[in-house]
Amino acid sequence: MAGNWKMYKTVPETVAFFEKFNPLVAGAKHCEIAICPTFVNLSAAVEATAGTNVGIGAQNLYWANEGAFTGEISGEMLKSVGCQWVLVGHSERRQYFGETNETVLKRVLAALDADLRPIICIGERLEEREGGWTEAVLLEQFKHGIGGLSVDQFAQIAIAYEPVWAIGTGKTATPAMAADAHRIIREQVRLHFGLEASQSTRILYGGSVKPDNIKILIAQPEVDGVLVGGASLDAVSFASIVNF
Repeated sequence: MAGNWKMYKTVPETVAFFEKFNPLVAGAKHCEIAICPTFVNLSAAVEATAGTNVGIGAQNLYWANEGAFTGEISGEMLKSVGCQWVLVGHSERRQYFGETNETVLKRVLAALDADLRPIICIGERLEEREGGWTEAVLLEQFKHGIGGLSVDQFAQIAIAYEPVWAIGTGKTATPAMAADAHRIIREQVRLHFGLEASQSTRILYGGSVKPDNIKILIAQPEVDGVLVGGASLDAVSFASIVNF
């Protein structure tokens, strides 16, 4: 159960969130919990969740360890402040900041080198869905953004299927749509990394996940968890999703 805060919350708001959230999910033993705040809130989030069952992740990283890359953050820097997870290839990074499948793979490799656990995001845009290209897009993103990993490297990642048309729009893929996309992805895992990997890989659904649709989404056998955007900003709302 992962939350992506995007560009929201100050440090005081981050501290206040975890003061309310931590007790609400303290008994959640059925899943791993990860929350990805902005870079400036990472230290406060790590401190606020110390000794709890909540892991902290970043929303992005650069593929170099250090250098003249103004404005970028390395995996080693994220690890040094206590991050366990990192999102890679989120649709907003692809859409607004020029991420490609090739740079996604470079970031994933950098994350693994820093002992971070990447959540790799893939998914189609609305015109691709309406044009019948969903499977082709997912195959292309998997092949070039994930398929280049070794079996051992792949074992350290999670995948998030995020139909771009459902992110922040209030629209949610139907359970059948989500299940079909997850089956396509899982078959690619089997083809590239073997049957055992396809059975153990966690594929999350992301796209306007809310407390009122978590039940029907998680009921799909292919959906292993969720990546939550707006609903993860409210402690009670996200806790109800985690505790479902």
